[in-house]
Amino acid sequence: MRALLQRVTSASVSVEGEVTGSCGLGYLILLGVGPDDTEALAERLWKKIRNLRVFSDEHGKMNLSLVEVGGSVVVVSQFTLYADCRKGNRPAFVKAAGPELGNRLYEYFCSLAAAEVPCGKGIFGADMQVSLVNDGPVTIWLDTDDLQRPKRG
Repeated sequence: MRALLQRVTSASVSVEGEVTGSCGLGYLILLGVGPDDTEALAERLWKKIRNLRVFSDEHGKMNLSLVEVGGSVVVVSQFTLYADCRKGNRPAFVKAAGPELGNRLYEYFCSLAAAEVPCGKGIFGADMQVSLVNDGPVTIWLDTDDLQRPKRG
């Protein structure tokens, strides 16, 4: 699972001219799902995003998490995060999950987020227009293949 986080002061996603999700201070999360991804990976990714300390404290240091600042999120399904551009000029998307798994894990990830913070979202598979005011700018790439696994114990 892959996520591109953009710290925002505001963000929204629209489908056919109608806003389907919006947020104030928080994150725009572009979320890609791979064919081997699971609910456990979605949980790990959400936990990492929720706990990242990239919001400014009273001293201007990036030291506060999304929850600590009372932030919110907009999550947009983004299979193109799995684009393979090694050959030719047309990206291949064979490393992205199929629609059934992609949608199921996208909705699951959104439910994890919504259980903890206000969460707006796009519509899986739709042609979406995304607007945002990137704050900082702070943009962070996360891939569950690179995240440390929890200790067993």
